[in-house]
Amino acid sequence: MASFTALLFHLAVFLLLVAHPSAAARQLPHSSTPDSSFPFQYHDGPLLTGKVSVNLIWYGSFTPSQRAVVTDFVSSLSKSPAGQPTVATWWKATQKYYDAALKSSSRKASPPLVLSAGAQILDEDYSLGKSLQDRHLHELAARGGQRDAVNVVLTASDVTVAGFCTSRCGTHGSLLSSKIAPVKGKSYKFAYIWVGNSESTCPGKCAWPFHQPIYGPQAQPLVAPNNDVGLDGIIINLASLLAGTVTNPFNNGYYQGPAEAPLEAATACTGVYGSGAYPGYAGNLLVDAATGASYNAVGVNGRKYLLPALFDPSTSSCSTLV
Repeated sequence: MASFTALLFHLAVFLLLVAHPSAAARQLPHSSTPDSSFPFQYHDGPLLTGKVSVNLIWYGSFTPSQRAVVTDFVSSLSKSPAGQPTVATWWKATQKYYDAALKSSSRKASPPLVLSAGAQILDEDYSLGKSLQDRHLHELAARGGQRDAVNVVLTASDVTVAGFCTSRCGTHGSLLSSKIAPVKGKSYKFAYIWVGNSESTCPGKCAWPFHQPIYGPQAQPLVAPNNDVGLDGIIINLASLLAGTVTNPFNNGYYQGPAEAPLEAATACTGVYGSGAYPGYAGNLLVDAATGASYNAVGVNGRKYLLPALFDPSTSSCSTLV
């Protein structure tokens, strides 16, 4: 696993969700030297632990093959197919956050985090319309199981969401169960993620490097490993937000900068996918000889993915698979 000695991060505009201040947005490009006055640090809050299901809530029209790209990615987080590098290897890098948390706080060791593919919920009839606000995302997120789960809302390319393409490509945060639906006993927080399909609206922002960027250095777009710019863009943003979710689920875990606009495990390294990356260049990547597609990780069923670099708390650098 290669590491950069200098941290590159994205000065993005992050949107604060009204549901919980831990919400963080995933937006694209611009990388620069970090401000040392805002160190990446642990804020002594809980990280996600134990057996956690990743439930997928599909809102709008997605083909079976598109859904398979995402479900295979989720399954790949805990399975290591033959060949390196793998999605599972990339995901294991988040374990460093748990190890560092134990050393830097008085917290007792918790059961290790084990993610697995959970339920899939389809809403192909656009039950809430095609123009969504945050409250609609919260309602959709609550449709999945709320205990020991991360509920992922995925919106189709013909669905507009407040802030989508202008300030964010996706969001993660947490909700209080009693605010969503009546519950017996004590209320609890559960984590959720939302990611939109940007193919028809802003692929230059939310699906780079598979589309020409709308600003900054101009380079030839890379070929998407699953031959779907929108879905391969979703994978990048979902991977980034998932890493942020488990390491900063309730806004008091690991992050850099102010809590209202935190840079997290992946967003602290936005735009970095392989060694040698710099603004406008994703880095040295693997290339599929048959399709010409660029990737840096292999998953189940022979899937290939491009995954973002993760900030390594032990070296204070962005760490990549290739």
